[in-house]
Amino acid sequence: MKIALAQINPTVGDIAGNLRKIRAWMRRAERQKADLVAFPELCITGYPPRDLVEQRCFIDQNKIAVEELARETRRMGVLVGYIEKNHTKGEKGLFNSAALLARGAVQAIRHKTLLPTYDVFDEARHFAIAHGNDPVRFEGQRIGLHICEDMWHVPQVWPETPYHTDPIVHLGNKGVNFFINLSSSPFHRGKTRLRLDLVRHHVNRFKKPFLFVNQVGGNDEILFDGHSFALAPNGEAIAQAKGFEEDLLWVDTRRFKTISWRETLEIEQVGEALIMGLRDYTRKCGFQKVLLGLSGGIDSSVTAALAVRALGPQNVLGVLMPSPFSSQGSVTDSLTLAKNLRMKHTVLPISPVFSAYTRSLATAFAKRKPDVAEENLQARIRGTLLMALSNKFDMLLLTTGNKSELSMGYCTLYGDMNGGLAVISDVPKTMVYKLGRWLNAEKAVIPEASFTKPPSAELRPNQTDQDSLPPYEVLDAIVEAYVEEGKDVEEIEEMGYPKALVRKVLTTIDRSEYKRRQAAPGLRISVKAFGIGRRMPIARGDFRS
Repeated sequence: MKIALAQINPTVGDIAGNLRKIRAWMRRAERQKADLVAFPELCITGYPPRDLVEQRCFIDQNKIAVEELARETRRMGVLVGYIEKNHTKGEKGLFNSAALLARGAVQAIRHKTLLPTYDVFDEARHFAIAHGNDPVRFEGQRIGLHICEDMWHVPQVWPETPYHTDPIVHLGNKGVNFFINLSSSPFHRGKTRLRLDLVRHHVNRFKKPFLFVNQVGGNDEILFDGHSFALAPNGEAIAQAKGFEEDLLWVDTRRFKTISWRETLEIEQVGEALIMGLRDYTRKCGFQKVLLGLSGGIDSSVTAALAVRALGPQNVLGVLMPSPFSSQGSVTDSLTLAKNLRMKHTVLPISPVFSAYTRSLATAFAKRKPDVAEENLQARIRGTLLMALSNKFDMLLLTTGNKSELSMGYCTLYGDMNGGLAVISDVPKTMVYKLGRWLNAEKAVIPEASFTKPPSAELRPNQTDQDSLPPYEVLDAIVEAYVEEGKDVEEIEEMGYPKALVRKVLTTIDRSEYKRRQAAPGLRISVKAFGIGRRMPIARGDFRS
């Protein structure tokens, strides 16, 4: 059987647009004589649809779209993901489903068994669990059709599995010619290798080909990398799709020609994920252009370079806002960056505004020394100017704070946190430098001084980040251990860090939750990002004391 895996980029809620895209890729597969074409999980609705599923019209339109597609099919089979109603009393009213369409009708329907409810997932909120899932028959083949998480119960590879049933074993024991998984599997660092290991485990158990088709693109904070692939019965790769772009992958189950598995460097995957996510968030929210503040530092430089890669230099505006404490080097580095990237830029000095504010506050601040209030005032002036430009010119404002800063609350509400998208908010500071080197690999667009000068907010004379924060190499290791790995004080202390420092960092992370709750959505590239996948209370006691 000649099978096409259509790795497409749907938009959540755009059922008509997704339907047009599916039709176009169906025609492409049909022209190339495919027997079967498979699309990702919930490709009709886009994934994740979240509480859109509570709107009856949304569910009805999604079902109408499937029926329309079915009527258009001929000999070639089409596998699509969609939402089906569940009429069983006492259960959730919907299924996360897959349909086989062929010869003008819906030939078979299967439902998802394992419903993830961890990290960014919340499927049990709306969907019912499938009661059994037998192979689908098509063109003389018994197909082990299943959906995304159904392949993730593999304790040997993924010990965190929360399930007690294995849909793959059920299908394999029923006898299949090959397995096929329709996925919307989000990206994080290390995910591509983990998926390969999971699928290879299933193949080694049943000695059957396994095809995996994954969604690509960004939907809000969640990024989907694609990287669809297929393995032969011996576990060798026979097809591998591109990452972070749409692709049509071909698999012939009658003959297997093995290929060399392509490994991509982690920093390259992170860079491509952020570029894709920035582009999709901008486009899917209805913007064509973005703007950001330029400081000459590594964070704003990397964000600007990513934006230019994603949208083109003509669609990116950099705004320089020097204050009384800005160094000449910061201004020069920002101008050099803008020139190297060929992006538009403008200069809006904030000294006159800052002076006017301080005069207005002179009586209220009488007999008090300048402190963080005056520092934050500068950030808030910049944030106000950037939002004014965003409103006037209908441009999406990008924030430039990294994960290290966000974890410690080293950012200003209604100042540098202003914006519609936090591009690098899940990227630790040490990785920001690596991203900068990756962006400079072909051509040095980020000035060398942005890499070498001490990081500084430049809100007071001779200020550096390390006046307030531990060295980033130390801070990032502690943040990763606590936020991403779930370790506590004693476990992190055993890694070689002083207990007092660890306790201080963890307490600061906890107390900064109120800031993060008001932050712009951030693109997720780690196993645990601030935001959608981490639900911490703001008002809380310190149970460690």
